[in-house]
Amino acid sequence: MTETTPPWDALATGVLRLPSGRLVRGRGLRKPLPEGPRPAFALHLLGRRPPPVDWDSIWVRWPDFRLPADREAAAEALREAWTRAGSERVEVACGGGVGRTGTALACLAVLDGVPAGEAVAYVRAHYSPRAVETPWQRRYVGRFVGRF
Repeated sequence: MTETTPPWDALATGVLRLPSGRLVRGRGLRKPLPEGPRPAFALHLLGRRPPPVDWDSIWVRWPDFRLPADREAAAEALREAWTRAGSERVEVACGGGVGRTGTALACLAVLDGVPAGEAVAYVRAHYSPRAVETPWQRRYVGRFVGRF
């Protein structure tokens, strides 16, 4: 982490530690912004454009319980989030912070070296047991290509 962007507190609610040590916070946008440091970058996964925030963000059109409308754009946004998590506070967020967020976190785990077939279990063990809610979200993670 850079001096200007200290990492997330690894024990804070919603923070996932990837095998490389990168820390990413997942959360639901319907809940209040947690106290403490703000993200430097956010990946918002919603069916419609989110309200503006005071930090860098990318919006991926991703309807609730579904998959991203543009899978290539989603993969590019996920790669950016993973890269930035190496030196910045990155947040991944959808409405509730479970299905789409869990799916995206599992894809970040794949980018971080977790085998695609184990990524959902990794996120459920280290983020939320309810993460990745639908069979097609699990299939999306299982087929996610972690190469750049």
